[in-house]
Parts: sequence; structure tokens; C-alpha cells
Amino acid sequence: MSDLALNGRKILLIVGGGIAAYKALELVRLLKKAGAEVRSVLTESGAAFVTPLSLAALTGHPARMGLFLPDDETTMGHIELSRWADLVVVAPATAGLIAKAANGMADDLASTTLLATDKRVLLAPAMNVRMWLHPAVQANVERLKGFPGLHGMAVVGPDDGEMACGEFGPGRMAEPSAILQAIVALAGPGGRPLAGRRAVVTAGPTFEPIDPVRGLTNRSSGKQGYAIAAALAERGAQVTLVSGPTGLAVPPGVARVEVETALEMQAATHAALPADIAVLSAAVADWRVDTVAGGKIKKAPGGPPTLSLIENPDILAGLAKPGPTRPALVIGFAAETTDLAANARAKLSRKGCDWIVGNDVSADVFGADGNTVLLVTKEGTEPWPRLSKTEVASRLADRIAAHFSGA
Repeated sequence: MSDLALNGRKILLIVGGGIAAYKALELVRLLKKAGAEVRSVLTESGAAFVTPLSLAALTGHPARMGLFLPDDETTMGHIELSRWADLVVVAPATAGLIAKAANGMADDLASTTLLATDKRVLLAPAMNVRMWLHPAVQANVERLKGFPGLHGMAVVGPDDGEMACGEFGPGRMAEPSAILQAIVALAGPGGRPLAGRRAVVTAGPTFEPIDPVRGLTNRSSGKQGYAIAAALAERGAQVTLVSGPTGLAVPPGVARVEVETALEMQAATHAALPADIAVLSAAVADWRVDTVAGGKIKKAPGGPPTLSLIENPDILAGLAKPGPTRPALVIGFAAETTDLAANARAKLSRKGCDWIVGNDVSADVFGADGNTVLLVTKEGTEPWPRLSKTEVASRLADRIAAHFSGA
């Protein structure tokens, strides 16, 4: 890691109460060595383990503890600090601080700053193993990770090991070097290349009802689209995920809008605009019945009913159409069983989008964790080897970031 991996970045360190607080002093030293400017907030319980003087000496700034500066009653500390920082780091993140953040509680400078900030937050949990494994703590952590947009918090650790109380298991705060690596990934020059960009991603199938119990749909687990939404969010984009019916959890830092039909997906996708990036990976049903039966269609002696089908809207072509709300980069998916390259290139031309991800669905793809794709652009066709869907998403997100950086 470069000694100046965080050159010029502003890191706000919140130090909670716990024996692991002593590691916060080493973390400050590593952050300063990496070129970061560091300011600190010390909780009242944290001050039982490290002193404000120690933090002030290492950061070069007074450690803040109260909501208001004693010599300036007009200064709102939580607002001032949250605006100043590029990244907020909580180390150690105690069960109490995690619970406050997860439930919107604000009764001191640390918890109020966490509620007031619109910057990314990295938590480094530290607590007794029984506390860490308690369902309430686990639920709070998952809730914080799943908050939409920039409110979704990242987590590093905890590690397994022996604790000050003599017990052994998960709960030890991650080592300062590991926390530094996580900070660089979030706030370093290459960590958030899509910061400030807005993205809309569609995923999963749509379901077009025939009657209250039957419908037309496509086979799609949504895994690839969800992975793309997660990868874009990890690179700093503000992501809206428009999802058809799936059983998948919302990726951290992503705002999900749940829909069922193609018409609902079209409306939700346009409602997410303006956006810089649109990745339309959903398997949208091409047709719907013109009249949905109000009750279950019963079997009859005359045989199966005749269904009159009408076309669903072309969401990709509509979004790619030139206009003031068109995203700067529109990416579609082409699920094909034969002639993948030719069909994907034809779709690129027909839809008017910028890129097409050709998706070979002739083998084991639906619901699987792997995928074989090729990227088709106006410049050419780039086949990718079979990768996990997470790796496909990561590679695509990196290509998107390179596109906006001009690389």
C-alpha cells in the first residue's frame, strides 16, 4: 500500500468505549502516515480507555466530546464534523453505538454525528463474543448494512480471538492495518470511482397475471442484477434497484423498489431518473394478456382457454431514446440460446443503447452462481470467460467506472 494512499482525504474517527479503544491510537498513526487528515470524536465511555489528550496529540486537532463547543454555543458539532469528513470511521463500534445508529437515536455527539452525516460510514465492531452473537446486535448490523444509498454502512471485522474478559470467539476489533485497508477501499483514490454518480439497475423477472393464480413470466433469479447493483454501490454510486419478484436480500447501500409487472417496472425505472448509469438486466416478459380474469379460470370441457396477448413496453429502447432524461450510459442485456454475438450486436443497434451484455443462457445459468457473457459496444465485442456472477458484476462496474473516467 502506498504511503500516501489517503493523501488529502478527511477521516472522522469516532472512538467508542471498550478496551479496543487503545487500537484507535495506532489507527490514527497509520491514517496520518497514509496522508489523511484525521479528526476525532471521543465518547464519554471511550474516554475511560483513552484520553482526549492522546487523540489530540496524534491527530493535531482537539478531540471532540460534547455536542457544543464550550467557547462557541453557535457551533453545531455534529453538523460541522459530518460536513467536513470524507469518511466516518467508528472504531471501536460498540453494541450501544450500533444500536443507536440502527434505530435513529441521537443523544450525544457520536450518535448525532452518525445520524447527521451523508458520508459513508465504516464500522469496526468490538465487544464480548456473547454480545456480538446476540440476535439483536446481528439484526442491527444487518439493518445498517442494508440502509439505502450512502446511509448503508460498511463493516470490517470483528476478528476471532481471545478477549480481555478471557472468552474466545468473534468480537475482537479488527487490527488497525485491516481497518486502514478497508478505509482505503472506501475513501482512497481508486476506492469510490463512481462517487457522485446515480445508477438505476433492473433485475429479476416480471410477472404478468392471467388470473389471480396464474401468470406469464421469465426464468430469472435476479442474482446477476443484484450483484451489479452491489458492485456499483461499492464503487460509490447511488443505486436504485428496480426488482421483480425474487427471494434475494437488498445489497448494502442500495435502495430497492419492488415491482411485479413490466408496466410497474417501466414506471419505477423512469421514476428513478435522472441517472448517469442504467443497467437493465431484468428478464421482462415480452407479452401480457389484454384482459386479466377477475377469478381463477376453471378447466372446461371445451379445452384450455384462448389467451389474447399484447406486447409489453420496451423499457430498454424507451430509456435509450435520445432526450433530456436519457442516462449517459445505457446498458442492456441479451439472453440468448444461439448465435450470442450476432444477436447481441443486433440488439445493440435495434435498441439504441450504448452497451449490451450478451448472456449465454443455453446451459446452467438460471439460479446458478456462474455466468458466461460478452460485452458488446459500438467499438467491438469482448468475450469474457465463465465467471461467477459477482465477478461479472465487478468487471462490468470497473468498465463503467473506466468509461466515466475517460480511461
